[in-house]
Amino acid sequence: MDSILVSYPTRPGTASSAVCAKARTPAAFQGVTLHLTRYTICDMIRRDDNLRGAMLMALSMLAFVSNDAMMKALFTDMSIYQAIFLRGVITVPLIAVMAWQQGALIIRIAPRDRGLVAVRVAAEVGATIGFLTALKHMPLANVTAILQVLPLTVTLAAALFLGERVGWRRWLAITAGLCGVMIIIRPGMEGFSAYSIWALAAVGCITLREITTRKLSSDLPSLPVALATAMAIGALGAVMLPVVEWAPVSVGGWGLLAGTSVAIIGGYLFSVMTVRTGDIGFVAPFRYTAMVWAIGLGLLLFGELPDGPTSLGTVIIILTGLYSLRREHRLRPSSREPARQAPADRD
Repeated sequence: MDSILVSYPTRPGTASSAVCAKARTPAAFQGVTLHLTRYTICDMIRRDDNLRGAMLMALSMLAFVSNDAMMKALFTDMSIYQAIFLRGVITVPLIAVMAWQQGALIIRIAPRDRGLVAVRVAAEVGATIGFLTALKHMPLANVTAILQVLPLTVTLAAALFLGERVGWRRWLAITAGLCGVMIIIRPGMEGFSAYSIWALAAVGCITLREITTRKLSSDLPSLPVALATAMAIGALGAVMLPVVEWAPVSVGGWGLLAGTSVAIIGGYLFSVMTVRTGDIGFVAPFRYTAMVWAIGLGLLLFGELPDGPTSLGTVIIILTGLYSLRREHRLRPSSREPARQAPADRD
């Protein structure tokens, strides 16, 4: 009797879905039926997809942190607004070309999405200003550590404003993660920097951006939204140029600007590929590799190392964030197993 492979559902368009679809047909070689099991081909490919997804997530974080490090280096010679204006001069045409190649340069946005896109772009602009202001005056690793609380703040906002259910265990994780942020900031204590408030403002703006993104229509292409965001940030830099001192840009400065433009677009592309490769529950924790890159680049480029309280707070944020991500993935219906119902959130 011919044996037909029964595989797990896979994400359409991935290598595993294509190969597993072929494997569902009976396989025979020289009259001998090959009995394939779902624990051979499909699981091996899915494992490879997860490893590729984890690598892409780590590369995405490296690209974004490299962008941050190069922007911080630029701030020694020019203002924040000059830097984001010049970066926009490079990134906007590149993103426009990418959108044109995908036929998404000019699209019609549904009326329900227009206000959401406007809010999302405004939140991104606010996050950029808050983050870069903190980055200019604080160590790279410290600012990056504060932003690692984002999975927790997004869960918090989703519970408060989108009605998502959050059990007591995740509420406890959120509280512990916020305590980790307070350990890093140390309000009222020695080592406190007022610029950490700008980093917290950036966290708030990015949380708003993420919540708004969840409400956008699923068929809205991401590249036009990214283009609108890049144009808005570049326009803000242009508007602010008259009130800041224009600094001559050296050859090295142009090199950093080119590098930061490539890095931020590369980070975006890697993040898109991450979503399309592997199980998000497996690859999402690798977003915390950002701290590894931030500490390494901070030490290499600026001679910075996190102190004890910053390291302790970072560990708390990462551990609580990992737990929240794991718990959320466990409670959410799996895209690979649509027939399986998510357990009730009793945590």
